[in-house]
Amino acid sequence: MTGTHSSTGSSVSGLLAEIAGVGIDTARGGYSRPVYSSAELELREWFTTAARQRSLDVETDRNGIIWAWWNPGRLALADAVVTGSHLDSVPGGGAFDGPLGVASALAAVDVLQNRGVTPARPLALAVFPEEEGSRYGLACLGSQLMTGAVSPERAAALVDADGNTFADLAARNGLDIRGMGRDSDRLGQIGCFVELHVEQGRGLIDADRAIAIGSSILGHGRWRLTFSGQGNHAGTTLMHDRRDPMVAAAATVLDVRRLGRLVDGARATVGKLDPVPGGSNVIASRVDVWLDVRHADDAVVAALVADIANAAREHAAAESCTVTLTEASMSPRVDFHPGLRGALASILPDAPILPTGAGHDAGVLKEEIPTAMLFVRNPTGISHSPEEYVEDPDADAGGHALATVLENLITAPANAG
Repeated sequence: MTGTHSSTGSSVSGLLAEIAGVGIDTARGGYSRPVYSSAELELREWFTTAARQRSLDVETDRNGIIWAWWNPGRLALADAVVTGSHLDSVPGGGAFDGPLGVASALAAVDVLQNRGVTPARPLALAVFPEEEGSRYGLACLGSQLMTGAVSPERAAALVDADGNTFADLAARNGLDIRGMGRDSDRLGQIGCFVELHVEQGRGLIDADRAIAIGSSILGHGRWRLTFSGQGNHAGTTLMHDRRDPMVAAAATVLDVRRLGRLVDGARATVGKLDPVPGGSNVIASRVDVWLDVRHADDAVVAALVADIANAAREHAAAESCTVTLTEASMSPRVDFHPGLRGALASILPDAPILPTGAGHDAGVLKEEIPTAMLFVRNPTGISHSPEEYVEDPDADAGGHALATVLENLITAPANAG
């Protein structure tokens, strides 16, 4: 990391420049910052140091969520306004997905402190772990543990690609899986949550605006299709003697695209395929195909997954193989809190209101507390890729917009958010 932290008014772009060297992926391009990797731990330390330099009280809770409190009047921890995001990334991801929201939260505190704002409600900055699910395959793990949407037992049993269970990894980082789970006390302290995020799409490009307000998150889920056949030698097994799950998997991948295109507004993706044993001269014995399906209507998601599963069974049977479908996660459509969204619209009257197809911690927390989102323009329209981008003026405009929103919320009477 380079640069120094300042509580006198750091810009969002300046804060992001401080961490630009952390977690660079020379093989994939972009950044790879899986949860509790050396890169993500370095970013967590960066945030903790920056928060303390702004006189924030920092704590890490039993679910691994970092909280940095700005509460100069030592108000009771109730009806707090919370903002923040995550620091982990997908493999080979961009520089902004997650860190933009965290850097904007820090910059917003600078703005509020420099304005001499006196809070009537506590303000907290939150950093949620494993939002992307890139290490353990379960997105928004920190917020799902906090709300009880995922049990500690299920989390403990998760295994990463290197064979590390989440329970063991948590223990190595000072956490006890037995203490994880729903945190009703903390949820009871929060009045609302506003998450700023890079836009993952072209809505702001088309609207010619820098900042938007989120309306909803498409229903989305992840499934694993496991094709099983007969592992064998690539050189000695005749073509007509094969039970090759890779062939069935490949045909299914093509059908994912075909069936997804038949449904207006649907997104259907295979982004990961794991053959076992994975040798170049070996017919696979098993192939795991990871499926991501999204749509504004949850019933459409279910129907499309069922159609894909039927196609997979046909392809498996044609190759004398079998296939099973396992749901890894399913998040129903989220409509953000209308009152809070309306408040943001009155504070930022020029900001369009846009839906998103990407999941976020704000979508998980919505089931417990009022949540809202702000999006910052991405001139490439590309995300989860090294080509994801935010121009410095837009990043800084987002930080100021967030500060203005937070100022209105923390100076309003209790329960106004």
